[in-house]
Amino acid sequence: MQVRPEVAVRVKTARWQKLRQDIAGHRMFYLFLLPGTIYFILFHYVPMWELRLSFFEYGLGGVGEFVGLEHFRVALDSPGFSRAFWNTLILSSMNIVIQMTLTIVISLLLNEIMHQGFKKFVQTAIYLPHFLSWVVVASLFTLLLSQGGLVNAIIKSLGGDPVYFLGDKSWWRPVYLAILAWREVGWGTVIFLASLAGIDPQLYEAAKIDGASRLQQMVYVTLPHLFPTIAIVLIMNLAKIFNLFESVMVLYNSLVYDVSDVLQTYVYRTGIREFRFAYATAIGLFRSVIAFVLVVSANRLTKKLKEV
Repeated sequence: MQVRPEVAVRVKTARWQKLRQDIAGHRMFYLFLLPGTIYFILFHYVPMWELRLSFFEYGLGGVGEFVGLEHFRVALDSPGFSRAFWNTLILSSMNIVIQMTLTIVISLLLNEIMHQGFKKFVQTAIYLPHFLSWVVVASLFTLLLSQGGLVNAIIKSLGGDPVYFLGDKSWWRPVYLAILAWREVGWGTVIFLASLAGIDPQLYEAAKIDGASRLQQMVYVTLPHLFPTIAIVLIMNLAKIFNLFESVMVLYNSLVYDVSDVLQTYVYRTGIREFRFAYATAIGLFRSVIAFVLVVSANRLTKKLKEV
């Protein structure tokens, strides 16, 4: 059925009038929203225009000739890019699994604590590290894990040999993931505890009447209600899967590049230090496309799981 032109015009005019009325009626809210909107437009959307550098040569004279997918081909043939890509994928995947597992377990355990004072103390203690700068965190653990640090002093007192944890390829990844979990897991529990607080207490009462133990209540009442939150957190984490930078930058060194160099640090070195801006932009665009595909795939997967 084809809509007459005059009807379509009236519908469009009515929509614009409704939008103007809505803005006029809530102008203070839109006013508060304006600074954030301007910020995102200026610093997140306008710079996207420079993604065109991925397909051009770039030098001191500015944008040069069009080279198509040449920068992407060079990246895929580069051992440095391959190493950084797989390191990013391994570290991010392991970090997501470790953090989500610890966050869910700790949240469930905290939810079982009856004494509110002790519960608040533990919550505060575990999420305070989130507010520390990565520079401070790196300085702290560098002192603790250096060859003359506290950890090696304990090892030597027990008769062992000192270990340079942040300069040893076999130790760097476990140490990095442990530091990352120490800083971020506590903050993640805030989201899950908020979700747990929204579960109807009558469901637990009904489970008790049916003879369910505390563990069974956790499995059959708590976890199913946590699933939407778990799905959202997983999607958010996948969106950031290739965003490792600051935490790696302050903790890695040339001795452990083989296991620690990630895409963001590789882009920093090639773009800022080697002045290969077009090549670095191409890698950044590649990273963003892969992250987008992962987010969309995870979103579709969680929708299908909810339908099962």
